[in-house]
Amino acid sequence: MAIGVGLIGLGMAIKPHMLSLRELEAAGRVKIVGGFSPSRERRDAFAAQWKAPVFERQEDLLARSDLGMVLILTPPGTHLSVAQAAAAAGKHMLVEKPVEFTVARGEAIVTAAEAAGVRAGVCFQHRFRLASLRLKAMLEADELGKILSASASVRWWRDGNYFKQAGRGMKARDGGGVLITQAVHTLDLLLHLAGPHRDVTGYAFTSPLRAIDTEDVAAAAVRFQSGAVGALDATTVARPGYPERIDIAGTTGSAVLETFQLTINRAGQDTEIVGSAQSGGGGSDPMAFDHGPHRAVITEMLDAIEQKREPSNNVRSGLHVQRLIEAWLEDAAKRN
Repeated sequence: MAIGVGLIGLGMAIKPHMLSLRELEAAGRVKIVGGFSPSRERRDAFAAQWKAPVFERQEDLLARSDLGMVLILTPPGTHLSVAQAAAAAGKHMLVEKPVEFTVARGEAIVTAAEAAGVRAGVCFQHRFRLASLRLKAMLEADELGKILSASASVRWWRDGNYFKQAGRGMKARDGGGVLITQAVHTLDLLLHLAGPHRDVTGYAFTSPLRAIDTEDVAAAAVRFQSGAVGALDATTVARPGYPERIDIAGTTGSAVLETFQLTINRAGQDTEIVGSAQSGGGGSDPMAFDHGPHRAVITEMLDAIEQKREPSNNVRSGLHVQRLIEAWLEDAAKRN
């Protein structure tokens, strides 16, 4: 039976979700109930582009008896209040990244969902790229041996048009800069692969390129709970923008994951390449990527709801990266 899905927040993030939902609707997995935004302009634009119903009040959407799950696509600092309302209405939820502004607010989402008995997932779609899934399976099977080093590099570019949107790059709107807004996907994937961090020594600052109050250049050294170490590098000042990259070295092999392409080198074996080179969203257009992984994220949520289990991308798992970022920025503040 198709699960009714609604969308709360109809801004820039809507496209990959709606493309995914249309395909899942055609496959009989979902029914699109409609969308809500407090902005009439965005409601009208959504209805015109996607030919889907809109609701003038959030509570009217959440009250629908045919609604089973909501996608929370509002700005990060509003996720908690929307999630609490969804949980109170008994609706499962998929929250856009990051989970919230802070770990504490993210934990409050977990608490609300658990108290209501609903599933809560986070949209970290990089975990669901085919190359990422292959690397995760390899690591779980110890095909690279014990991880000794695990690093990530996100050297992206965002132009002036990106920062023209009111509040873009400001703490009040985004909650943080390059770490929580852009690099969070790659950092989450690194922790998903290598495990949570133990401690971090970091640097972060704001470049003179744009008038924002959040970091757009950051670097750190990290030690994982497993004992492995690594280097982290994140910026949005590297024009024209380069593919994000994760490097993992183990006792019996190494792997380089560059957006959708995985290169594997194991002792005594030929180099193996999985996937193909693609640029991802590193350039001036942040939405220039394939929506397939978004469809996989939503599918995982639908499967979890139907099977009455926790999704692999549950909100609790999405808080590891926020703990890393909070510790990174706290350490960097000591040096600024």
